[in-house]
Amino acid sequence: MAVLVTGGAGYIGSHVVKQLLEYTKDEIVVIDNISAGHLATIETLQNIRSFKFFKEELSNTKKINDILKENKIDTILHFAASIVVSESVSDPLKYYINNTTNTINLINIALKNNIKKFIFSSTAAVYGESNVIDLSRIKEDDERNPINPYGNSKYMVEQVIKDSAEVNKDFKYVIFRYFNVAGADIRYIDNLISPRVGEMHDPETHLIPLVVKTALGKRESIKVFGDDYNTPDGTCIRDYIHVDDLADAHIKAISYLDTNLSDIFNVGYGRGYSVKEVLKTVKKVTQKEFKVDIEPRREGDSSILVANSDKLKEKMNWKPKYDNLELICESAYRWEQKL
Repeated sequence: MAVLVTGGAGYIGSHVVKQLLEYTKDEIVVIDNISAGHLATIETLQNIRSFKFFKEELSNTKKINDILKENKIDTILHFAASIVVSESVSDPLKYYINNTTNTINLINIALKNNIKKFIFSSTAAVYGESNVIDLSRIKEDDERNPINPYGNSKYMVEQVIKDSAEVNKDFKYVIFRYFNVAGADIRYIDNLISPRVGEMHDPETHLIPLVVKTALGKRESIKVFGDDYNTPDGTCIRDYIHVDDLADAHIKAISYLDTNLSDIFNVGYGRGYSVKEVLKTVKKVTQKEFKVDIEPRREGDSSILVANSDKLKEKMNWKPKYDNLELICESAYRWEQKL
């Protein structure tokens, strides 16, 4: 079987490629335009096992079609997307073109090439603003009401995937709705975490790597956007999942579709941590103090997003290994030390 990974030079995609190379014998093909991914990441992954890499735009449909056809792709894991919520608010067309239009074109090419499995990187942002203050967890069939163009761009694709599968019975899908992905490759050398791949966004917008950068003195301070939310300490609450656990769910999804119907799954731990709790944890892990600036809320931010991932655990027998905020923060810290 040949597996195509789009966005495989990026953060989440690279961790999925890493596990595919380590734990499967499948032929792996990676497409990435290197707008957010890194060639150095591809070089690191090639040291695990060789695979084909194409620096290409998904908008180049003729070339994408040729890649699928020539490599006899059977499964697509689609990660390539723009992901910054605040940017989606200021530049919505970028998100509808890159996330929605490019993915629709990819689905169309997949159908023309008789692709059997399509695994899509979606987001908890499709749920919009959670009104649940007691941390009851969001389920897959809860109301979807995105409050920003990023969430909208992903939710539109979900509908296209589902509608396409309705009329193309051999086309099966798994849609994963991510919560807050964090951390880096868990690999131990001399009892210390020594990641090979990790998070390298430019600009970085995710909380944990930003806090870690601040602890290492790479930033003057960390900004907290809003401390007046209707949460116990006034800051946003998120379900932080380690990227290796997320990657493991994708590996399981490939074989799951051999004998099961298409489906949608939340991927998270089912518990939430506030921004202030993350700050406290990073200080504990790094043994460093740093400056914290309280800023106004950002447009498009939900107060609480916590997953109910029972469906994933039951149907795919998914058993997360790294459900520990300290471990997540430590792996992010060890990765940032290497940069």
